[in-house]
Amino acid sequence: MSHIGNDSTIHANGVALGFESFGDEGAPLVLLAGGTTMLSWPDALCERLAAGGRRVVRYDLRDSGRSTTRDPEAPAYTLRDLAADAAALADALGGRPAHLAGIGVGGMVAQVAVLDHPEAFAALTLAGTRPVAPGPPDDDLPDHDPAAMGRLFARPMPDWTDRDAVAGYAATGAEILGDDPAAAYATAARVWDRTPGSAPLVHLANQLGMVFSRLDCRPRWRERLPEIGVPTLVVHGHRDPFFPVGNGEALAREIPGARLLALKEAATHIPDAAVGDVGEAMLTLGRRDAHARIEC
Repeated sequence: MSHIGNDSTIHANGVALGFESFGDEGAPLVLLAGGTTMLSWPDALCERLAAGGRRVVRYDLRDSGRSTTRDPEAPAYTLRDLAADAAALADALGGRPAHLAGIGVGGMVAQVAVLDHPEAFAALTLAGTRPVAPGPPDDDLPDHDPAAMGRLFARPMPDWTDRDAVAGYAATGAEILGDDPAAAYATAARVWDRTPGSAPLVHLANQLGMVFSRLDCRPRWRERLPEIGVPTLVVHGHRDPFFPVGNGEALAREIPGARLLALKEAATHIPDAAVGDVGEAMLTLGRRDAHARIEC
């Protein structure tokens, strides 16, 4: 199995995209859209998919990681440009049609990418996301848990130039959200290390993905979900207070034939304990004997 380091970049759709590759270059491509950096996808899951005979490429969205960074506070692109990045990346890697997966805000990118560029993708996985853009959700979708959000945003911001302070901030946030604080600390430190330069605003964008609150996400795409014609897996934590599980259930209802993998003990991230189940569900996506809803 080959493993290319996380400093690799590739040009697609007029921008540089930071990426990391696992597995055989000739194997079917699974493209993992970060949310916002590639490290939103666990190492163990990438390795599990590669061991299952896939070429796995996880990548940074614009304004994060090694990808093109300009002004995270005033992005000159839309959600649809990020979707076009995914299609162009699959083409540049020679892996079309690819299995596209998106986590968190990357899941919004993935939904739009499959709708706008159906020829580029053969399967879709959506993890911990929802069918509407950042901002207030539709009335039938559960919003962020107010108690958790109150605690989360009551904390003072860290010094974004201080690696340990930033990692500690991530750890306390994970504890509030129901994720593993130690894992969050380690991931935030890695994200900080990969962030180009020392500008506090860029570190903030890499850690919190604040750029997404400023993207033009119109027109809506939820009403187009029934147009998705590729095998789809929806992965969602039962304990997710940020995008509560009803959002994943709505995606699974509205995308024809979608499978829902509900993780009983998970919150906003895919824990190592669930990697085997998530990996198996992704590897077998599209099989006729797959169940419509799985809980683990």
